[in-house]
Amino acid sequence: MKFGVVVFPGSNCDRDMIYALETILKQKTEVLWHKEHHLKNCDIIILPGGFSYGDYLRSGAIARFSPIMNEVIEFAEKGGIIVGICNGFQVLCESHLLPGALLANYTNQFVCKNVYIRTETDESLITSKLKIGQVLKIPVAHGEGRYFTDAATLATLVDQNRILFRYCDENGNLNDAANPNGSLNHIAGICNPGRNVFGMMPHPERAADSLLGNTDGLHLFNSMIQFATA
Repeated sequence: MKFGVVVFPGSNCDRDMIYALETILKQKTEVLWHKEHHLKNCDIIILPGGFSYGDYLRSGAIARFSPIMNEVIEFAEKGGIIVGICNGFQVLCESHLLPGALLANYTNQFVCKNVYIRTETDESLITSKLKIGQVLKIPVAHGEGRYFTDAATLATLVDQNRILFRYCDENGNLNDAANPNGSLNHIAGICNPGRNVFGMMPHPERAADSLLGNTDGLHLFNSMIQFATA
């Protein structure tokens, strides 16, 4: 199995992701530059965090038109696995591979800290090895992470069990104090109807090394690897 990490001008979590995949998880990984037109036969494509194209216009709005995104969109439409983290989640929403939008945090301030997220489903690539209700400590770092969508789409996400994670406190309780950006319904991550495109704002790659004192992110990567190789 081979991972591909897309790098846009302004990406700043690509190296964190590559380190987690190659050094910690011993996975073959390709760097995919935004101007390329080939995914190099990768099995899982990851859009990492950062500030693609300086986040001009809106976060992810320009990256959506990068040459490589034509290949990413086609790959997704054929059932290929795509994972967007933070800015990558924003790019996926701008590309309409995932519904909704990521708006400015309710405080209008950048937030960078460890938060808790509650696992809402085990029916996805990312959560297949997690238990429903399992709480993970994963860092966030964003200024525009407030998930929003219309009422009908939210109802569909709930009915189809497509909400991956919700922001919570360390005991798994949902409350406003534990919602770092004011996301609708406390949503921290979702997937598409085909369950092959995934987006989340927290950074599991920054919680994957014991030297950092937190390895909760490894649960997500191990779920991906075991599910994809099964």
